[in-house]
Amino acid sequence: MEIELLKGDITQLAVDAIVNAANTSLLGGGGVDGAIHQAGGPEILAECQKIPAQQGGCKVGEAVITTAGNLKANYVIHTVGPIWKGGKFGEAELLKNCYINSLKIASEHGVKSIAFPNISTGVYEYPLEEAAEIAIKAVSEANFPEIEILTFVCFNQEDYELYDQKLNQMHK
Repeated sequence: MEIELLKGDITQLAVDAIVNAANTSLLGGGGVDGAIHQAGGPEILAECQKIPAQQGGCKVGEAVITTAGNLKANYVIHTVGPIWKGGKFGEAELLKNCYINSLKIASEHGVKSIAFPNISTGVYEYPLEEAAEIAIKAVSEANFPEIEILTFVCFNQEDYELYDQKLNQMHK
């Protein structure tokens, strides 16, 4: 799997699937979650509203898939990252599971290209550097050969530079 890095707006990407840093309700929120729901339109919300009835929602570390509505992507994979509580409550394992379970569901749906935002680093306050290390390690060790391209999408320059540094360290 080729890993790419991009600074920009994940809602504008033409990939098979984009990942949404969702909350457990799946009904939209702030940050990337709100942006994806707004850009994707009511179809995404309509599918998200059916999920709790089908499987009881989406727990932290898990992932579900919906249509991408008006987005250029084919699917939105919604994953719920952990809220940072100091690192003593299994946050690292839960965050790793967000990436692994998103890749697993992507693989099951024939996704060849997938884009991830920074999960849990906004209002959930996960420290960016630790979150980046977990994300990069999780996807680098994952074995989903059908997924050809994985893109980390950073919304701002600071996040982009940190991911760039971490990815370069990995390739040394």
